[in-house]
Amino acid sequence: MIRIIRTAVFALVALLPVTVFAAQTQYRLQVDGLACPFCAYGIEKELTRTDGIAAIDIDINAGAVTVTTIEGATMTEAQADQIVKDAGFTLRGFEKIKARAESGKD
Repeated sequence: MIRIIRTAVFALVALLPVTVFAAQTQYRLQVDGLACPFCAYGIEKELTRTDGIAAIDIDINAGAVTVTTIEGATMTEAQADQIVKDAGFTLRGFEKIKARAESGKD
């Protein structure tokens, strides 16, 4: 029995490096009118309704929203513009800032 458990654990650990690292893309959205936590909540609410979003980071002072997508997902400027408009704001800038590897250890 112990041999079976060891074999299963070894197999899992051997496969872990292949499945843990996933390329994610980040986008920086400059948003006009982002001035308070309530504003941030409105944009976050719209973004969480969007498929493919892994994380959202909002910097109210900079008027910026950083969106991280799941592996294989992308965001277009037109899509970002519509999301920001639906939240009641204006998209001033859109930039793909980087792709990063996630280890799943957050």
